[in-house]
Amino acid sequence: MPNPYLPAWEHIPDGEPRVFGDRVYIYGSHDRVASEDFCDFKLKVWSASVDDLNNWVCHGHAFHTKADGGHESDTAAWTSRELYAPDVVEKDGKYYLYAYIVGSEGCAAVSERPEGPFRLISRYKVSESDIKDLQEAIFIDPGVLVDGDGRVFVYCGYLHSYMVEVNPSNMVEVIDGSYRRDFLTAGEPHEFFEACSPRKIGDTYYMIYSPKHASRLVYATSKSPVGPFEYGGVIIDNGVDYPGGNNHGSICRIKDQWYIFYHRMTNNTIMSRRGCVERIEILEDGSIPRVEMTSLGFEESLTPYRETKADTACVLKGGCFITEKNIFERPIVNILPGCVIGYKYFDFGRDYSNTGMTLCIRINGCGQKGVVRVTLDGEDGLEIGRGEITTDDSVLRIKTPNVTGRHSLFFTFESGRTGWMKEAFDKRGLCQFVGFVFCK
Repeated sequence: MPNPYLPAWEHIPDGEPRVFGDRVYIYGSHDRVASEDFCDFKLKVWSASVDDLNNWVCHGHAFHTKADGGHESDTAAWTSRELYAPDVVEKDGKYYLYAYIVGSEGCAAVSERPEGPFRLISRYKVSESDIKDLQEAIFIDPGVLVDGDGRVFVYCGYLHSYMVEVNPSNMVEVIDGSYRRDFLTAGEPHEFFEACSPRKIGDTYYMIYSPKHASRLVYATSKSPVGPFEYGGVIIDNGVDYPGGNNHGSICRIKDQWYIFYHRMTNNTIMSRRGCVERIEILEDGSIPRVEMTSLGFEESLTPYRETKADTACVLKGGCFITEKNIFERPIVNILPGCVIGYKYFDFGRDYSNTGMTLCIRINGCGQKGVVRVTLDGEDGLEIGRGEITTDDSVLRIKTPNVTGRHSLFFTFESGRTGWMKEAFDKRGLCQFVGFVFCK
């Protein structure tokens, strides 16, 4: 399944991946299409078999702060605000959900099953000595670690990082004296912003988080769950050649492969975010090399001989963006001269017959004329064809040479105007980009 890896209509940002048994579960916020606010009043859970990461199952609503479709609110006597960025951990055969609720303290809930539904246990129980500092800070976007000795730690924060240890017998009582502020510095080297997500690999503790450059996910490591943490580096940056925004996610090992889960923006807004994933490596010295953003998702390569939808693009430059017109249509719009759309990576195979191919590009016309230039391995890479953009909806058919091997594919858009009104026309969109496929 290419990126985004969940069904196209689903918006699950802030993804926390967890493997329980033979399934991988994704816990995250729930965005609403075209919303003016972050997140929703409910949380949803999706999962897939560790042996089949291309087929995800929706387990429905797991927790609510408002009544919705027959589901009663789980926090009716307390709050009805939006839910942000949850995490779920297993302890003694039960599954504990931690979440931040806007404008109020965070909460913990429990279920007998990893998919929920979760029932509220309590707000965090904090001592009087810490309550002033913790009332807002400690509850934002919690990430939870259950250590091998049974101790439980909660990490979170916005602009400043906070951590506490909670009583493992009730999972909500903050242990006196465990509160720490700025376990990751707000200044250099960490430049902490938000999105704490802890993991333990071997004897090393990893903290995945978003720094001041909020489109990035970076990591720090320690030999203790309470630090000090040493800055490691950038894992991924979803703002490279793509409309930026914030980022939130974590790493997960599924069978023998490590992944970084993160999210991207759609609808030219930072509110409608969709989950994505990339393969990563963890080297013998514990370091994580930076990876680029791709269209691959869980795939090693994509096939050019099946239709590629526009919204799997991993490069969007020049002001173009993906928009959700309806449940079925997600074209790339606002395509002006100079815009670049890119996809990584396709395996064209090893056909050396030199019979050539036809690239079919589906566009929605905008009453304009233009040119689309097609290149391999970068916008300045090998040009394999050009097509004339027409004024109406059409399928452009571009003859290309026979391509073999593994390549990225780029579409660069140029003006079709040369007259005295060229500048005025070039401020209008050339077309909407719907998808493409190669035929032999």
